[in-house]
Amino acid sequence: QVQLVESGGGLVQPGGSLRLSCTSSGSIFSIYAMAWYRQAPGKQRELVAAITSGRNTNYADSVKGRFTIYRDNVKNTVYLQMNSLKPEDTAVYYCNRAVSRLTWPWGQGTQVTVSS
Repeated sequence: QVQLVESGGGLVQPGGSLRLSCTSSGSIFSIYAMAWYRQAPGKQRELVAAITSGRNTNYADSVKGRFTIYRDNVKNTVYLQMNSLKPEDTAVYYCNRAVSRLTWPWGQGTQVTVSS
């Protein structure tokens, strides 16, 4: 059973930066496309950024140019560098497989709060 552990969230002022990390317990992590998702209060979970095994990336329009997803397959970790944060980025952030119908059990997520 793959376990995902997200970390790196926190409270940050608008315009600030955070780097999220997600570590997988699976030994074959490297072959899967991975993604970061987020869920704000009262809203559905949405895909924010995805990265293939070949490191091709894709972003939601709302975060293009501000967020960067990358991965370290040796460490079984995927990262999300978030710059120029806005209050509307406030959400719980999760990582999982990029194919939504094939996700592993969800981790606890990491809270990101952007507020002055």
